Amino acid sequence: MRITSAPLSVSNSDTSASDKDFSNVDSKAQDQKPEVLEKSAEYIDLDLEQCSTSARAENDHVFDGKQEEVRLKKDLKARHVSMIAIGGSLGTGLLIGTGASLSTAGPVAVLIAYSFVGLLVFFVMACLGEMATFIPLDGFTSYATRYCDPALGFAVGYVYLFKYLIITPNQLTAAALVIQYWISRDTVNPGVWITVFLIVIVAINTFGVKYFGEFEFWLSSFKVLVMLGLIILMFILMLGGGPNHDRLGFRYWKNPGAFKPYSEDISGSIGKFVSFVSVFVNAIFAYLGVELTGIVAAEAQNPRRNIPRAIKLTMYRIIVFYVITILLLGMCVPYNDPLLLDARRRSTSAAASPFVVAISTAGIDVLPHIFNVCVLMFVFSACNSDLYVASRSLYSLAIDNKAPRLFARTNRWGIPYNSLILTTAFCCLAYMNVSSSSSQIFTYFVNVTSIFGLLSWISILITYICFDRALRAQGISKRSLAYFAPLQPYGAYFALFFCILLGLVKNFTVFLGHTFDYKTFITGYIGIPVFVISYFGYKWIKKTKIVKPEDVDLFTFKEAVDLEEEEWKIRDQENKEKLATNGKNFEWFYETILGKIF
Repeated sequence: MRITSAPLSVSNSDTSASDKDFSNVDSKAQDQKPEVLEKSAEYIDLDLEQCSTSARAENDHVFDGKQEEVRLKKDLKARHVSMIAIGGSLGTGLLIGTGASLSTAGPVAVLIAYSFVGLLVFFVMACLGEMATFIPLDGFTSYATRYCDPALGFAVGYVYLFKYLIITPNQLTAAALVIQYWISRDTVNPGVWITVFLIVIVAINTFGVKYFGEFEFWLSSFKVLVMLGLIILMFILMLGGGPNHDRLGFRYWKNPGAFKPYSEDISGSIGKFVSFVSVFVNAIFAYLGVELTGIVAAEAQNPRRNIPRAIKLTMYRIIVFYVITILLLGMCVPYNDPLLLDARRRSTSAAASPFVVAISTAGIDVLPHIFNVCVLMFVFSACNSDLYVASRSLYSLAIDNKAPRLFARTNRWGIPYNSLILTTAFCCLAYMNVSSSSSQIFTYFVNVTSIFGLLSWISILITYICFDRALRAQGISKRSLAYFAPLQPYGAYFALFFCILLGLVKNFTVFLGHTFDYKTFITGYIGIPVFVISYFGYKWIKKTKIVKPEDVDLFTFKEAVDLEEEEWKIRDQENKEKLATNGKNFEWFYETILGKIF
């Protein structure tokens, strides 16, 4: 069955924006359902570039514009979504990247930079959560196409895809470098470890999203426990509870200081400001992956309940796992510590982590080896989730007719297997790690992925602003939504301004040296021309236009999501009754206790 439909225009001249809700809108949409123009047993092709009205197949209340061969499976449970949301950003950027930031700018500068980027991330996540719970779609390209401009959907879709085509082999490179903490590259070629990790993550991503979700749940749980353990350890060391019993307090904030000048040539207040701005690139990289919630929404059970729960905990997680951790780290390690300066040359193993510097300085010998195991698990989790996101990003482009349709095909487990095959092939970039310059390649990959990630955040914010305008133009109250973002739309404009600013200045230090660092400049800014060319190129070829707020499609698939929500409410009530009868289990324990914390 092939479905086409005409643009929708809803006037708000006869209704008040303050009290109108979707019950009014849905009744109007029912009178404007499109006719079925062509029938085919092969597929349903509904292009989101057309602003279509609400449509659903006869006697099929779960209509989503797809047939079985291109449909994902909704197998991610509430606990999966919640832990994926937190585990997506806990990786080497926090465990290791903070060391480079601390040695560059000092403890207070790092604390301010990471806290500020955390605030921007919260606004991005809140905006994304509002759209994802309204009508869960397949990736950012679908949201941008539907609410803003098909050209923006094309640009953000490919920028996000490029990010994960690069970051997945980057994480495989990191895994090989971590193992070199114990086994040198002269003993075992790094390509061996890359192959082992690649086989494992492909296997996990092959057997259905519920297995991926289960793996990520336990891996993310492990990461949470490690971070909580680090926080407690840093707190104890700061108070003098280590073997050397040295009570540190805020000593290092005074000597050598809270801020570090950039160099001998650029010193004083200006040098400290330059150092402060330069660490934002590491802060951005540390937070990359938090937007993963918007990807898993399409495969989440009861997204209108589970996605908001994950989003609402974002700010608390940022405060605990980033702000508090960095605060305590800056109290335990001075920015001029020789071990910290040496750690910057140790690639990505535990030897490169500032936390190991704090542990070693305190006189604890065995923990660095244990911590390297933790780093390895963090990297493995990142590899696993990055390959998942890469395949789903390509799938979302294909389902929105912006990539060959074959990449939208799924198997009986709901896996977009063609997308998975292609994204796995790009993982072979990791074999560049067999060269002696692997650590430098890793640095360049970090630089590229940070600008791609930042452009993705910018696109999400622009899409949300268009979505918010459409709600207001069509007289739909935010109070009728399952979740609405706080401080909006002002928070979106605030975050958008600073994300654009950071994108422009994040690698400005290439101009400050005696020689122009063209490699860092290219890798740091290459994402911007790629994004601009993708946007205007698609607009020129397809002749697309920015969708007017009053013409934005706010109804297609909404009825199916509404009915699905009602079904899940019934299931939740049945589960409560079963628990009351059969007793409590792990699901109950997580939902009522752990889920509210993590």
